[in-house]
Amino acid sequence: MLSAINQSSNLKSEFILAGFPGFQIWQHWLSIPLVLLFLLATAANPILLATIYREQCLHEPMYYLLGMLALVDLVLSMLTTPKLLALLWFNDRTISHTECFTQMFFVHCFLGLESGTFLVMAFDRYFAICHPLSYSSVITDRFVVKAAVLIFIRPLSLFVPMPFFFTRLHFCSNIIIEHSFCANLAVASLACDDTKLHNIHQLVTAGSVLGLDLVLIALSYYLILRAVMKMRSKGASLKAFSTCTSHLILILFFYSILLVLAITYRPGNNVPPDVTILLNVLHLIVPPALNPMVYGVRTKEINIGIIKIAQNVVGTYSLPT
Repeated sequence: MLSAINQSSNLKSEFILAGFPGFQIWQHWLSIPLVLLFLLATAANPILLATIYREQCLHEPMYYLLGMLALVDLVLSMLTTPKLLALLWFNDRTISHTECFTQMFFVHCFLGLESGTFLVMAFDRYFAICHPLSYSSVITDRFVVKAAVLIFIRPLSLFVPMPFFFTRLHFCSNIIIEHSFCANLAVASLACDDTKLHNIHQLVTAGSVLGLDLVLIALSYYLILRAVMKMRSKGASLKAFSTCTSHLILILFFYSILLVLAITYRPGNNVPPDVTILLNVLHLIVPPALNPMVYGVRTKEINIGIIKIAQNVVGTYSLPT
């Protein structure tokens, strides 16, 4: 049966997604939390974007950056989850080469965009706490525009060779991707050609985007923590650091899973493949669902804006008395 699938898929230039090989018995149950997270991400992020757009008091650089993060999260959640749910619900495992390479490229680009947005937000918090007097002159609307262009161009330019590299590869008879989406290393392992050049490119791009961002974010928070510790008033230090807690929670979640994935991908590890696959999926769907919730709950101005939108919607659709 599997060989027949391989042959027909080869003729159609398609791959087969393995999904979660060890979880197939209860994959329908696994889809329940995934679809709930997906619905939360695709509902909460547009609400957050609408709130920032409608509320004049939120037209500030910090909230523009949060809007950028919400937009990136919205796209990121839609890149892999619909196909994953089709796999879990309808056993739709085939994916064309073009669709696979496109998905791979955009997943990497938007992970780079998310990482870059976190870096700019850390820079924003650094100036707000360590250099409050110069904050308004440095962190301006123009700064946000320049930062947005930079964090968009960086992953785009670094990852654009990826789909062209894969289109030139010849794939062996085994075209089953041991993953639930087109993960870079899982697809590269199917190639008959030498992929050393690709592996070097992957290492360099990951280090220059995610690795460099993590180092700079860690440095920013070290300087922030040092500045907070030097504040004479305990109340002032707690208030200053509380403005960073939402950002810090999201950063810790985003990069901690990346570090775990980097460790579990090493040869010779004893981690079951399904655990790595599940972590990869959660890394793409949990942050988009978690980010707007954390900021929505912890930011008073956003809370008020969301309540206003809800009241307007209720007032519009309420029946006349």
